[in-house]
Amino acid sequence: MDSSARYDAPPARPLPDAAGAPPAPAVSARRSSRLRLTALVVATQIVVLAAFLAFWEYMTVFDKQAAFMFGSPTAIAGFLIAMAQDGSLWRDSYVTGMETLLGFAVGNVIGTLIGLSLWYSRFVSRVIEPFVIALGSIPIIALAPIIIIWFGTGLMSKIAMSTLSVVIVALVTSYKGAVGVDPDQINLMRTLGASKFQIFRKLVVPASLTDIFAGLKLTVGFALIGAIVGEFMSSSEGLGHAIFKAGSLYIIPKVFAALVATIVLALLLTFVVGKVERLLMPWRRLA
Repeated sequence: MDSSARYDAPPARPLPDAAGAPPAPAVSARRSSRLRLTALVVATQIVVLAAFLAFWEYMTVFDKQAAFMFGSPTAIAGFLIAMAQDGSLWRDSYVTGMETLLGFAVGNVIGTLIGLSLWYSRFVSRVIEPFVIALGSIPIIALAPIIIIWFGTGLMSKIAMSTLSVVIVALVTSYKGAVGVDPDQINLMRTLGASKFQIFRKLVVPASLTDIFAGLKLTVGFALIGAIVGEFMSSSEGLGHAIFKAGSLYIIPKVFAALVATIVLALLLTFVVGKVERLLMPWRRLA
């Protein structure tokens, strides 16, 4: 073999930057793959939904009893258009959305603060654990009469119902995140001379964000359920009132129309929570 023959050196592999982030081509390829997967998932969801609605419409066209019991997609769409035109859809959605948002915010702030603060004392957390379980086991609708007596029939009672639906879940998820922090990291910070408050602020709280935001996404639905239940009990407006009134008059398509508006409201709030999560936890974007 000719010793003077030249060999092409293998291409150098891209190295991560100083911050440890993957190289730009790898990030771009990952994002492209994620976008393709998202597009495929959305397309499949649209096909499944369209097939379901077509089957629903077909069954109700030829069966009058089924049409009365379940309505039809065209009838539901007609009620949605009519409610949008007379303004009741936007007014009821605004009222229920405001009640849900306020209850969601108050319940999560209270529950998260209590749950994280329990990390300071395992003794206190074990003492109050059975009380938390007892409160969490109470059906929210059973508290409705008491809430109305305490807060009246106005906006405050709906916010209170929404808050009570959220606070226990927020407390449990935040406490789970706090106690799940790696003890080796805690011991390392103690070795470096960090105080308990510094460990809490710089390690426990950031490490708990994943569980906290998981709880936030979960409690969007609970907050909405609390607001709807409050409107069932006493209200003159809101999506819960619209559902209750249409149901009492056996207008099933209008019930489903209000339910569709409720689902859209829940999806919108969940989307906002997801955006806030990505803003506060930018490292999750590359996951």
